[in-house]
Amino acid sequence: MKTLTITEGRGRLGYWLKKATQGEDVGFMFEGKIVALRPVKVVSTDYALQEYGLTPEEMAAAEKRIGAELKAARKRGELTFFGK
Repeated sequence: MKTLTITEGRGRLGYWLKKATQGEDVGFMFEGKIVALRPVKVVSTDYALQEYGLTPEEMAAAEKRIGAELKAARKRGELTFFGK
């Protein structure tokens, strides 16, 4: 693993990010610990659950509420549909 200080990595951060996405192990020293750069897969179906810490029940309720709000806004003519 290539280990860098924040100062060393800052000037060429894009370079090190590219190396990490290509599979190279890259880490930064931060407060006495190594923090690794690794690509992560973001799955849109669970994004809100992970990003906002919602339970599946809270997510279902939010989807229902947002859907109702969008439907009402369309009826009032507040939204314009741009699609096929």
